[in-house]
Amino acid sequence: MADSDATPNISDACFQPPEAEKLFAPARSSHPPRILLLHGSVRKRSFSRLANEEAARILTRLGAQTRAFDPSGLPLPDDAQDDHPKVRELRELVMWCEGMVWCSPERHGAMTGILKSQIDWIPLSLGAVRLTQGKTLAVMQVSGGSQSFNAINQLRILGRWMRLVTIPNQSSVAKAFMEFDEHDRMKPSAYYDRIVDVMEELMKFTLLTRDCAGYLVDRYSERQESAAELSKRVNQRSI
Repeated sequence: MADSDATPNISDACFQPPEAEKLFAPARSSHPPRILLLHGSVRKRSFSRLANEEAARILTRLGAQTRAFDPSGLPLPDDAQDDHPKVRELRELVMWCEGMVWCSPERHGAMTGILKSQIDWIPLSLGAVRLTQGKTLAVMQVSGGSQSFNAINQLRILGRWMRLVTIPNQSSVAKAFMEFDEHDRMKPSAYYDRIVDVMEELMKFTLLTRDCAGYLVDRYSERQESAAELSKRVNQRSI
């Protein structure tokens, strides 16, 4: 009679039960967490950019190093080569960061194509190196009307697809044009407090996971592949 608890399909050489010391006692980095902020509008007074600027100020006060990407001039996906200056800039920033903030306006009930184009230019991998896997992500949206969560729900799907650790908290700012003053600073409000909450949580998750991110996303199936086989598979062009 076959052993009902047996797992004959598993390769013992590649099967690794979780090791607590690799999760809780890795060498700790001492540099400030590196956070990249992406926004989804190129308007002169872009409220997604302004919200990200407030987020960056909060992150800096919390101890992070922040950088932002200006999407103006980024070509449509597949409408330029990978060596386009804006594409190279974006990918270098993604490689540099340990966590990200994505903030999009809601347009026609969805995230903007401007934000989606940025994500589409970020490959799941370059060679056998995954650019986003295991990094943290916070999602935010701004709306011209009543509060909505359509854009951030889509951003969460994208974050999961890009294998990012997307934090539970999120921010949705309604009637964003009323939430910023004549100096383009966000007014005191519950919306502002929520952004503080989200950035605080992002920092905690980044500090918690950045030094063991590689172990968190280490997979049995990929341990069975050689680096060459992995590179060949993940670089197949999507339809």
